[in-house]
Amino acid sequence: MYLTGRAPLLVALGAVPVVLLSLAGVDAWLAAAGWILLCLVLALADAAAAPDPRRITVMRRMPRRVLLGQPVRAEMVLRNTGERTLRGRVRDAWQPTAGAPAERATIDIPPGEARPVIVPLLPRRRGELRSRFVVVRSDGPLRLAGRQTRIDEPGAIRVLPPFTARRHLPSRLARLRELDGNTSVQVRGQGTEFDSLREYVRGDDVRSIDWRATARASTTMLRTWRPERDRHVVIVIDTGRTAAARVGDGVRMDAAMEAALLLAALATRAGDHVHLLMFDRAIRARVTRVDGPSLLPALVDAMAPVEPQLIDTDWDAAFAQVRALTSRPSLVVLLTAQDAAEAARGFLGSLPAIARSAHVLVGTVTDQAESPPERPDAADVYRAAAIERSAQDAAVVGAAIGRAGGEAITAGPDDLPPRIADRYLALKAAGRL
Repeated sequence: MYLTGRAPLLVALGAVPVVLLSLAGVDAWLAAAGWILLCLVLALADAAAAPDPRRITVMRRMPRRVLLGQPVRAEMVLRNTGERTLRGRVRDAWQPTAGAPAERATIDIPPGEARPVIVPLLPRRRGELRSRFVVVRSDGPLRLAGRQTRIDEPGAIRVLPPFTARRHLPSRLARLRELDGNTSVQVRGQGTEFDSLREYVRGDDVRSIDWRATARASTTMLRTWRPERDRHVVIVIDTGRTAAARVGDGVRMDAAMEAALLLAALATRAGDHVHLLMFDRAIRARVTRVDGPSLLPALVDAMAPVEPQLIDTDWDAAFAQVRALTSRPSLVVLLTAQDAAEAARGFLGSLPAIARSAHVLVGTVTDQAESPPERPDAADVYRAAAIERSAQDAAVVGAAIGRAGGEAITAGPDDLPPRIADRYLALKAAGRL
């Protein structure tokens, strides 16, 4: 049972008859008690006369997946299986980060009929968003009170990473097509493989002439080459405590996901095999042996529920998992933090073991220094000093990564994904991948 706003209003209106009765010689306290008792009886009778809300059945219609920040409509179809018209309100119990409105939807459902209720959502958090039940209120005939019930009809939407770095993909794909064989010059070298034969034109390298094909044809034929395909690219995202650090408007792990998605989209178009591992001391997500158009959906689906863990990452175990994914990785991209050398000691100690068998690229998201205001306060000064100290620590760790056989890239949340993609293309062009 519940009381509506009319119940206290009815009690307040009782002040008029109570005053009139007191002027007529009736005890004011007795008159007030009688009026309150009458209101209580009316409310109980109104609640008893309300249609049974348990006769409502709920069916949900909603998408299973949505991108972070994208509006979505969650629809409920309420069917009245009772014999009386139910008037009242309904609330879908979504968690706060789903962005559901606070207002309760008004319903008016005749017997045997169904009515849709639309709940607009604006997800503000990546992962699984759930609504475990629906609350239905049925008003009585006088609208003083009513009956309320909870209907256990769970609903869930998986909120995927937004992949805002997608805007960098067309320009990188154009460069990849130029690199992959659409240019007029094809040069053989390390990291290339035979592509096709074409006619010789002035300016081509005479060392690429195929004399056997020339003997069979009526003109000089030239061999063309392209970067090797079927290379294995392993992306490792650190989900330890350093991934929870705030960088820009999000956390470090969100920017690492953007870089991983852009690199994966580019590598799969280049014909390479992409493997993803999200690890701290246990495997939080793993995607392997998925190629082609199904790769990106598999990646975002695996990334969506993963959150940073407040523990240190076991890099020996992480690199063992990398070797378990593929026995011959060509490129290993580690998306982690380059903190002070003392904190990165375990990472730097384990890095040479994997750097001996693959090209290692270490990407780190850092805060970018902003132009100071004209009159900085103490908070601005401390923030600038912290950013400068982080940059110095990253430079020291980056130099140590270079000595261990890897390559370090440090950039802001928006700049890291395209920089890693550019480095991948540069390795392709140089024949090192």
